[in-house]
Amino acid sequence: MEARKPWLRRIGWLVLIWAASVAALGIVALILHGLMSLAGLTAG
Repeated sequence: MEARKPWLRRIGWLVLIWAASVAALGIVALILHGLMSLAGLTAG
């Protein structure tokens, strides 16, 4: 079990960084959508 711990930690960090980047992209998309709506540009 002790040999698998570093791999689990690496995979955990990978998943954490991936989730943070997806969340950051979502926040940026929401901000851009809000700014476009304020400017009168609607998405359909």
